[in-house]
Amino acid sequence: MKMIELKGQKVLVVGLGKTGEALVNFLLKQGARVWVSEKKSASELKINLKEFEKKGVRIETGGHQLQTFLEADLIIPSPGVPPLPEIKTAQAKGKKIMAEIELARDFIQGKIIGITGTNGKSTTTTLVHKILRADQRPSHLAGNIGTPLIRYALSSRPTDIYVTEISSFQLEYCEKFRCEIAVFLNFSANHLDWHGSLEAYWMAKSKLFLNLTENDVAILNRDDPRLSALSQKIRAPLYFFSRQTQVVPGIYVKDGWLYLHLNQPKPLLPLKSIKLVGEHNLENVMASLLVGYLLNVPLSIMRQTVSQFTGLEHRLEKVALWKGITFYNDSKATTVDATIKALNSLKPGIILIMGGRDKGADFSLLRPHLKNKVRQLILIGEAKEKIKQALDQIVPINEASTMREAVIMAVQVAKRGESILLSPACTSFDMFHDFEHRGRVFKQEIRKLIRAQSISKKK
Repeated sequence: MKMIELKGQKVLVVGLGKTGEALVNFLLKQGARVWVSEKKSASELKINLKEFEKKGVRIETGGHQLQTFLEADLIIPSPGVPPLPEIKTAQAKGKKIMAEIELARDFIQGKIIGITGTNGKSTTTTLVHKILRADQRPSHLAGNIGTPLIRYALSSRPTDIYVTEISSFQLEYCEKFRCEIAVFLNFSANHLDWHGSLEAYWMAKSKLFLNLTENDVAILNRDDPRLSALSQKIRAPLYFFSRQTQVVPGIYVKDGWLYLHLNQPKPLLPLKSIKLVGEHNLENVMASLLVGYLLNVPLSIMRQTVSQFTGLEHRLEKVALWKGITFYNDSKATTVDATIKALNSLKPGIILIMGGRDKGADFSLLRPHLKNKVRQLILIGEAKEKIKQALDQIVPINEASTMREAVIMAVQVAKRGESILLSPACTSFDMFHDFEHRGRVFKQEIRKLIRAQSISKKK
């Protein structure tokens, strides 16, 4: 049911990316007086600004003017827009700041499944969506991975299910947002450059669970100490998943099988039927199965969907096997914890390519994980020196100035039976457009090298 009146209100959208554009279109339909503030210049944007201006949208580009923020009745920052001084000043002067997903929630009919965590969100969101689609449910992939939730605000139906990947950026300005099923996969240090501290990052993530009611459901990773502590503050019924202990109610690992235990233990599926690599992906599967169970998806459909799911691009993606060397693209690993998970998923004998733009990470946490797994570390990007200092004398370290150079170095030292792994533990924005671009370049360089070697052999 609609909770906020937008007609005639001066609403400022901060950032004109995919979500910002969707917000502008929605707000226009609601009769709002729409303003936009964007740090990029008009020439940098891929949007036809004149079309928006014809509809009465007031647009400032090339930076943010404080007066624009102070004159607005409502400010909606796009996800990823940092806590700008202009936003903080406007907030201090009593201006209302609202998250896009919270505005969407006021208008959307149907169920929202909110999936958050430091790692594994995209994989879990996609798998849940596939499980529901396999059961012919009206499921939509939304949020940080799919379509902005606000795009569904005017077309939703009570029977719809919105499987939504939710980031800490989206939750930062939420106050009352709630969903019918909330999933917390894991928690570790991330986005400290954005949030300012680990505690601020934690507070943003936990907002997804603090508004849940007795009619909603929370699904938590029992093996994560922070999430166990959070469970004491949640009013909704709790379900758990665990690799380490038998949980009730929930899903756990026992004797090579996943078990669902509610009133009594019930075998769900053998671990050998899961094609995803790594223990972290096992957790993603367990969380997905719990969502499917709570929505009454038949076990046979869930088994079949999980057994056919091979994962997403750039997430520990097997790229090639060449001369006995296996290449893995884990470009999505933008945190130290994600890189640790990747290392733990592969056997020793890893040539690791790391580096990029630092987010305030503690790279020394990698030391024990590199020691017995990584034979050679190759560093790229802005954080090279910081990583080198943190990991000095643990493994041999080389530096490369380009991805091509890094791949060539890795191939030169790799032996048959070993792996070359791109798992950066950093963002990509120093050298690439995004993590997808970084992963694609990595794969292109591998294929170029293999092709060149093949041509050379034929000659």
